[in-house]
Amino acid sequence: MKTLRSILKILLPVALGAAILWWMYRGFDWATLETALTSEMNWTWMWLSFPFGILAQVFRALRWRQLLRPLGEEARAHTSINAVFLSYASSLVVPRVGEVLRCGVLKRYDGCNFTRGVGTVVTERVVDMAMILLLSLGVFVLQIPVFMRFFHETGLSLGGFLGRFTTTGWLVTIISGVLVVLTGYILLRRFQFMTKTRSVLKELTEGLLSIRQVEGKATFWFYSFAIWVCYFLHFYLTFFCFRFTSGLGLGVALVAFVVGTFAVLVPTPNGAGPWHFAVKTVLLLYGVDSNDGALFALIVHTIQTLLVAVLGLYAVAALALTSVPPASVSPASVPPTSVPLTSVPPTSVPPTSVPPASPAVHEAAVPDGSPSGPPPSNSATNQ
Repeated sequence: MKTLRSILKILLPVALGAAILWWMYRGFDWATLETALTSEMNWTWMWLSFPFGILAQVFRALRWRQLLRPLGEEARAHTSINAVFLSYASSLVVPRVGEVLRCGVLKRYDGCNFTRGVGTVVTERVVDMAMILLLSLGVFVLQIPVFMRFFHETGLSLGGFLGRFTTTGWLVTIISGVLVVLTGYILLRRFQFMTKTRSVLKELTEGLLSIRQVEGKATFWFYSFAIWVCYFLHFYLTFFCFRFTSGLGLGVALVAFVVGTFAVLVPTPNGAGPWHFAVKTVLLLYGVDSNDGALFALIVHTIQTLLVAVLGLYAVAALALTSVPPASVSPASVPPTSVPLTSVPPTSVPPTSVPPASPAVHEAAVPDGSPSGPPPSNSATNQ
C-alpha cells in the first residue's frame, strides 16, 4: 500500500501537468519552436538571466542559515546552498519533497536538528507568501489604469475577455485552484500529525519563532527582498529574447510573474502546465498572439527547468565531496574500560613516639580556672 501511494505521488502530478500541456499544445505549430531556437531567439538575454536564477537560491540558503543560527544550529554556507539546489531539483520529480529533503541534508552533513529545520522552512514560506502578496497588491494597483485603457482602446470588456475562455480553459483553472487548496489541506494535516508529539511540537515551534531571534534583521530582510528581485529578473530578462515580448514593458512582466508564481502552487513538477497556461493567458491579455504566447512559455519554462536540474546535479557532486561530521557519542553510551588494579603494598610507616607533655607546659598553656577555648572578644575584655 505504501509503495502504491509513493508511486501515485509521483505519477499523479506528472499526469496532471502532462494533460494540461497536451491540451495547450495539441494544435501548436512545432516548426515555430525550431525556428525560434535556431534563428529568431536572442540567446544573450537568456544567458544573462541565469545568474539571477542561481543567486535567488543562494540568497535563500543564506537566509535559511540566519533562521537556524538562533536555535543553536550552525550550518555551513556551502552545505546550505547545495541543500537548496538539491531541494529544487528533487521537486521536479515529486512536488514539495525538496522542503523536507534539504532539512535531511543539513542533518546528515552538519548535524542540524531535522524538526527545527522543518520549522524554519515553514517560517520561510510564510515570509515568502507575505512578500508575494504585497507584490501582487502593488502590481494590481499599478496595473488598473493599464487594464482600463486596454479595455477602452480595444472595446473589449472584462466579461468579453473572460468569455474567450473555452470550457476546457475554465476546467483547467478550476482544477488548478482545487488542487492548490487540496495541497494546502494535506500539508496542514501532516503538520498536525507531526505536532502530536510534544518534543516535536516544541522543536517546530522553535523553528517557526526563530525569526524573532534572528541576528541581523536588516540582512534577513535584504535576503528576503533580494530573493524575489532575482526571481523576477530571471524571468523578466527572457522577455528580451523574443521580438513579440521585448516591447511589452516592466508592468506586463510583473503581472505575468505574479500570476505565474501563484500557478506554480499547483502540485505539478515545477508548475509545468498551470504555469504555461497562466503566462500565456496574461500575454494574450496584452495582445500577444496565442501561438507566440505558448511558444514563450514553453521555451522559458523548459530552459529554466534545465537550469534547476543542472544545479541539482552539481549539488549531488558537491555533497559527495563534503565531509560528514563524526557522530556525537554520549559518555553514558560508552562501556567502561576495565583496567586491572595493581596491588600496591601498604607502606609501613613506623609510629613516631611523641613524648608526653610536661605538667609545666600544660599549666602554662591553660591557666588555672580559665576555660579552654577561644579567647574572649575585645568587647568582653573591655567590660
